[in-house]
Amino acid sequence: MGTLYLVRHGQASLGADNYDQLSELGQRQSQRLGAYFARVGLRFDYVVTGTLQRHTQTWQGIAHGMATSNANHAPTVIPEIKPALNEYDSHAIIRSIQNQTPDKPRHPEQVQAYFRLLREGLSQWMQGSIQPEGMVSYAEFESGIVSTLQELLQSSHQSVLIVSSGGPISTSIGHVLDVPHPARIALNLQIRNSSVSEFHFSAKQHSLVSFNTLPHLDPVEHKNWITYA
Repeated sequence: MGTLYLVRHGQASLGADNYDQLSELGQRQSQRLGAYFARVGLRFDYVVTGTLQRHTQTWQGIAHGMATSNANHAPTVIPEIKPALNEYDSHAIIRSIQNQTPDKPRHPEQVQAYFRLLREGLSQWMQGSIQPEGMVSYAEFESGIVSTLQELLQSSHQSVLIVSSGGPISTSIGHVLDVPHPARIALNLQIRNSSVSEFHFSAKQHSLVSFNTLPHLDPVEHKNWITYA
């Protein structure tokens, strides 16, 4: 039996001109997660990330944290890059339901409005009632993620790390648990930055063990490191 760790990227740059890069806090979250992995003796024989910069930077932070915490746990594996693990385009989804590019959410009220629109857009995309420009259908989005999971069932890997985003992670969990679309949206928007969800997998199936955990941020002095975007 193998174990799959699904990690959401560290805090990105919501409201900035380029969202797709880790904030300074996101870098620290990632490095601390790597230090935690080393402390509990985790080694990965297979690592997969999406192609987004925030995915790559999160893996680099994890690897740095592992090596800094324990040189014997410095990763030697070269990550495989899979576009199927990329996030959906939230701006394209919102444009599909309001016919204009959303404002960059820089203030709390703008953030709330942005995520209200995103929830509605995700629902319509999953139902197939909109097709955001430049995106595949939700069925195709899910199929790419499921194919990645299925490949693991046929592999000899024992300890696998996937670094991705909230959409692919919630879709993975939704597929394994056969969760309906509205609940997948709720799962998606609950997933915290640098959080870990865990599957066990055998030749036949994946089984969910944990969801959205932050063991590396448990100490009270790190409670203000917990973020959602």
